[in-house]
Amino acid sequence: MAQEAINQNTEDAQTIAALVARAHAAQAQIAAYSQEQVNELIKAMVWSCAQPGVAEVLAQHTVDETQLGDYNGKFLKISVKTRAALMDILPDRSVGVIEEDTERNIIKIAKPVGVIGALSPSTNPEATPVIKAINAVKGRNAIIVAPHPRAKITNKEIIDRMRAALKKMGAPEDLVIGIDTPSLGTTNELMKQCDFILATGGPAMVKAAYSSGTPALGVGAGNAVITVDESADLGEAAEKIRISKTLDLAASCSSDNSVIAVEAIYDQLLEKLIAQGGYVVQPGDYEKIAAVLWEDGHLNPKAVVQKPQVLCHMAGVEIPEDRLFIIIPETGVGPEHPYSGEKMSVIMAFYKVKDIDEAIALTNDIQAYQGMGHSCGIYSYNDDNILKLGMGTKTSRVMVNQPQAASNSGNLWNGMRQTFSLGCGTWGGNSTNENINWKHLVNITWISKPLATPKTLPTDEVLFGDVIEILK
Repeated sequence: MAQEAINQNTEDAQTIAALVARAHAAQAQIAAYSQEQVNELIKAMVWSCAQPGVAEVLAQHTVDETQLGDYNGKFLKISVKTRAALMDILPDRSVGVIEEDTERNIIKIAKPVGVIGALSPSTNPEATPVIKAINAVKGRNAIIVAPHPRAKITNKEIIDRMRAALKKMGAPEDLVIGIDTPSLGTTNELMKQCDFILATGGPAMVKAAYSSGTPALGVGAGNAVITVDESADLGEAAEKIRISKTLDLAASCSSDNSVIAVEAIYDQLLEKLIAQGGYVVQPGDYEKIAAVLWEDGHLNPKAVVQKPQVLCHMAGVEIPEDRLFIIIPETGVGPEHPYSGEKMSVIMAFYKVKDIDEAIALTNDIQAYQGMGHSCGIYSYNDDNILKLGMGTKTSRVMVNQPQAASNSGNLWNGMRQTFSLGCGTWGGNSTNENINWKHLVNITWISKPLATPKTLPTDEVLFGDVIEILK
């Protein structure tokens, strides 16, 4: 068995080495491309997958292969999200001089990283390869995508379409390569041999990326917490919570995992959530559903991202056919209260607090358990409460009066960068808080010229002020 493992490791290393060599050769061919040429390539890549007639097929195939999410969610991602991501980056300068800082007399020049190794999850396998690929090529890089085995055929179809488009545009198709038979061994080899890793996946995979010895950008775990205060439009809040909670059957790590309502509007909000299709669990259902949703402390792959009726049937719980999501009243946080964590299902924990201060404290408690640094949201028309939540939480993103899952990663109604890779800062074990895009996939050369008038140090009295007297 030991020899078989050695042989497999050798085979995996050789397989990936061949792919990386092809990708490097392709990347070298576009190293001198102009901005206009690069932009034409990424337009073609998106159109190859998002055009009418194709997007529908890819969306249905994704559902059929992965058995995760629903057709509408997949279609929106491949058809709308990819277009929005393209629109977002097209105006950016990513070739040559991208910025001139006249005050500091500095010129910044963007240069490719080389070959990007991209990990793609089973929950968003339809748009993630497209969005990562166009961000890579925007920076004149090549990309190799390692899909989740549960989505390998979907990944191949999407990669093949982008490769065909690149070829028709006169560019090397090996700018985009997919691993057709993914495995832990090939993924690990890709992380060792590529020039830069862009990791979207579970915590274990992201940790492996950071431990590979290759420069990497990973994402943290999600567990979005949404606050609704007294100033909120409760009808608007309930509708948008439903939209977010049910989008692609909660495949997104930005789905509303917990909703916190201040006590003054708790009952009213609950009524409106029920009117939007929510189902409040009955006594005893809490434990039954938990027993199915988690196995040995981990989410059960067979139970996540399913319709509520499917999940409840697995748990032996009765639920009306017209219900769209499940509401579980919750009071605690931590392992003894599993619904306080990320659920990747159409289940939301529902909490009651006294005021915004308790909501902030509870948000931090929940995300200290899971999801620190990722995101939270608030439905409020009180600017003081909105700013207080932003100031008081350890989070990278706060969505205000927006459906969380559809907004965190950028949408047409906000100014967030379009992506499916969300940095969570040091809170989430990441090196950035940003929505990751092409700017994270290039090297920058800084040209510094002398200032016309050199800076001068002020006197100690001006520079240090009252500190001098205090420290005497």
